Amino acid sequence: MKLSSLSPKGLFHRVRRRAAVQTIQPGDPRLPQHVAIIMDGNGRWARKRNLPRTAGHEAGLQIAREITQECVRLGIKYLTLYAFSTENWKRPKHEVSFLMNLFYDSLQKVTTELHDEEVRIRFLGHIDQLPPKLTALIKQVERQTAGNQRLTLNLAINYGGRHEIIQAVQGLVKKAQEQGLEPDTITEEQFARFLFTAGQPAPDLLIRTSGEQRISNFMLWQTAYTELYFTSTLWPDFGPDSFRAALSAYKRRSRRFGGIKEGRRK
Repeated sequence: MKLSSLSPKGLFHRVRRRAAVQTIQPGDPRLPQHVAIIMDGNGRWARKRNLPRTAGHEAGLQIAREITQECVRLGIKYLTLYAFSTENWKRPKHEVSFLMNLFYDSLQKVTTELHDEEVRIRFLGHIDQLPPKLTALIKQVERQTAGNQRLTLNLAINYGGRHEIIQAVQGLVKKAQEQGLEPDTITEEQFARFLFTAGQPAPDLLIRTSGEQRISNFMLWQTAYTELYFTSTLWPDFGPDSFRAALSAYKRRSRRFGGIKEGRRK
C-alpha cells in the first residue's frame, strides 16, 4: 500500500509507527533482557489463504527464525517461544504428528547456524514425553550449544505452567525431606531453582499475537510482573518490524513492581 493512498489519520499512524521502530537500536539499555512470545494464529493465517493448517505452521517457523535473528542483532539475551503446550495434544493426530516432524526437521537444519551465531538452545517442558527421536535430538542440541552466551533461546515444547509449578513443588519437597528443611525457611529463590527456567531472569515482556488476550498456562510463576503486549497480527505476519513496534511500546512503559516512582503518589 502506498502512503498516498492512506487517509490522513492512517498516514499519521503509519509514519508514527515507522518512527518508533527506527528508535530501536542494538544495545539500548531500555530494551528488555528477556522476551517471551506466545506464537498464536498459524491456523487462522492458513485458513484466510485457503491453505492447510500445516502451511501456517511452516510460515510461523520462518517468523520464529527471523525474530531470533533480530534478538541476536539487538543484543537481547533471552528469548522464550511457546511452541507446543501440554494441551496441544488434544489437536488432531495428523497435525500433532506434523508438528513433531517439523520440530525435528527444523532443529536439524538450524542448529549449526544458531550455534555459529553463539545461540544457546534450551527446551522447557516435559521433553521425555515427546517422540524418542525428537527427545534424543533435543538433548544433543542442548549439549552442542551449552557454552554459547550471545542469546539463550528457550523453546517451550510439551510445556504447561501449572505442570511446571507442580514439578517444582515436588522437587523442593524432595529436597526438604532429604535436608530436613523447615517449611518456614523456604524462599521464592529456592523454589525458582526447580523451575525449567532456573538461573534465568523472569521475562520483561510477554508478546501474544492473533488478538487473544490471555496467557494460556504459560510461565505462570515467571510472569508475575511481566509487561504484556497483545496484538491482532497473526504470528506468520509478525515480522521484525512488528517485533520492534512491541519493543518500542515496552520502552514507553513504567515498571514499578508494586512500588511508586519518586515524585508520584499513585
